[in-house]
Amino acid sequence: MKLALGPLLYYWPRQRVMDFYAEMIEAPVDVVYLGEAVCSRRHEMRLDDYLEVATLLADAGKEVALSTLPLIESESDLKAVRRLMDAAQDDPRLTIEANEMGAVRQLAERGQRFVAGPTLNVFNSHTLKILADCGATRWVMPPEVGRSALSGIMREMPAGIETEVFAHGRLPLAYSARCFTARRYRLQKDGCEFRCIQFPDGLPVKTREGEPFLTLNGIQTQSAKLYHLESELPELAALGVGLIRLSPQAEGMAELVHAYRALLDGQPAAMPPGDYCNGFWYDRPGLDWVSGTTP
Repeated sequence: MKLALGPLLYYWPRQRVMDFYAEMIEAPVDVVYLGEAVCSRRHEMRLDDYLEVATLLADAGKEVALSTLPLIESESDLKAVRRLMDAAQDDPRLTIEANEMGAVRQLAERGQRFVAGPTLNVFNSHTLKILADCGATRWVMPPEVGRSALSGIMREMPAGIETEVFAHGRLPLAYSARCFTARRYRLQKDGCEFRCIQFPDGLPVKTREGEPFLTLNGIQTQSAKLYHLESELPELAALGVGLIRLSPQAEGMAELVHAYRALLDGQPAAMPPGDYCNGFWYDRPGLDWVSGTTP
């Protein structure tokens, strides 16, 4: 299986982002997704910055995809999507990860191949067939899909489509037109003061009993726990999954990538400690940790 690095979901200062991807150039990842995949108000990284990083990664032999926003709310958002598509057309080494059906429509009209991102909510082979007819060559399974549903989809999926599974990171659970981080500080979304840049791994939320519950990341709601499919890698391979996705985190990403690479190569690896979950894979509540798997 290939190892993919998903798009950065958090809002980091530009130099931190550039340093992060400079480190990933040397990391053993096969595919890297770049671009703003949460909120259109985030502006530390411009398109030219991402294209500079994309060129460096492609020169290092990595496949690069430019990710679109999951919510298109304005004409400026549409223009941003078109600029991504133009950039991918200009450089054959780049492709697009479409995270919204408006982007799919434009890609189909242009005849551009693309990756069907996880926010397209593909839950059956019929939807996947429609996306394949539009030009999708890979789909990223929504994290809440479990192994039983994936097994059924894999039996009926169109030929020539790769499957990618989210295997490590805080689960993207929901998106909203409202910004919950701004709401936390009694700010309007349009006057959010970009507070999410203060939380490089999102803003943790606890229950009244003090238990970890969710993570706020601007307009995105994530899990508090880290989804972790280490022990499930052989099963994923047996199902025919072609790629596993790791979601970028603020600390220890290079070590995490090397650990997963070793596991995919059949070598032992020590995973960093964490508050892990894997419930969705076993058709259980997502925050569950199914006993008998690697802690």
